[in-house]
Amino acid sequence: MWLITPRGFFSAVAKAEDGDEFVNVRARSEHDIRNLADLIDAEPQRSDHTDYRWRIRCRKGEWAHALATMAREIDYDNFKSRIGRDDPDRAHLLGDVWRVLYELQQSDA
Repeated sequence: MWLITPRGFFSAVAKAEDGDEFVNVRARSEHDIRNLADLIDAEPQRSDHTDYRWRIRCRKGEWAHALATMAREIDYDNFKSRIGRDDPDRAHLLGDVWRVLYELQQSDA
């Protein structure tokens, strides 16, 4: 699962060795993973040998609670504009993501 929120960009996966109880939530930036750590009681881990440098391993219930909190935090009517208020450079990158994913809609036409 990819998730892009005002708190950051996250990739959540369930690894076979963790069974059904845990999820690994990865991030590309320390800032993003620390924003997530505000919601999940876990210390972020750094690895310079993986495609996502930062990660938190947590119980799926903790992740679900964090997702619910992020959903309740939505107070904007335009996501890119909301991000642009705090971080114009990130908003520009997200605009690029928006344009690439727009192609999915175009291929549905």
